[in-house]
Amino acid sequence: MFVHYIDKKLTIMVSGIKFNMCKDLYIKDPQDTDLGKKILKNSILLIDEIGFESFTFKKLANRISSAEKSIYRYFLNKHHLLLFLTSWYWEWVYYLINVNLRNIEDPTKRLNIAIEKIVHATSENFHTEYINENILHKVVINEGAKSYHTFEVDNENKAGLFQSYKKLTKTLVDIILEIQTDFPYSKSLASSLFEMSNNQIYFAEHLPKLTSLQSDPIDDNELIEMLQFFAKKLLS
Repeated sequence: MFVHYIDKKLTIMVSGIKFNMCKDLYIKDPQDTDLGKKILKNSILLIDEIGFESFTFKKLANRISSAEKSIYRYFLNKHHLLLFLTSWYWEWVYYLINVNLRNIEDPTKRLNIAIEKIVHATSENFHTEYINENILHKVVINEGAKSYHTFEVDNENKAGLFQSYKKLTKTLVDIILEIQTDFPYSKSLASSLFEMSNNQIYFAEHLPKLTSLQSDPIDDNELIEMLQFFAKKLLS
């Protein structure tokens, strides 16, 4: 039993939310099986605990009491697994933005809401128990750039592995152009808002002299105000 929601990229099922991911990200869709869901759930937790460099399929297999070869039935390598996790997160943010923008007509208000959802996308979602969005966001902040800052990025881009991020960015681009139709840097502003959101959190936690965020722990509202301030100044 399921219903289609928003677009063809998402199915809401009784057992949770399933995003239709790029098929080149995986060998077998982990969202379709209990083992696959266990792989996703525990890979998020393990990467958060030990970091992506130290993360291996062997360590993951030991954690879930499974054979290492069983993980390779789902993913070609750990890089594709990280790409899957970051893409799932991008799809989740896209979903939250679109749900909360329904029936909102004013483009400035739409952009402010979208920025709020970018920052507040960390709240756990009861629909999908195998994905802890809060911890996944930490993984995206600390490790997400490694999914596309790679030597093979051009080939992976041609294969469509970043389509979720591009779709998410286009959502903001469209809103920005509603506010100012001749704004020449809509794509740069849209992608910068996403990257800034994560980078400013990372800087606040690890390189505090690189950010103006003052609160400890980080105050989401302060970050939202910062992003909205930059957007408003550029689009005024």
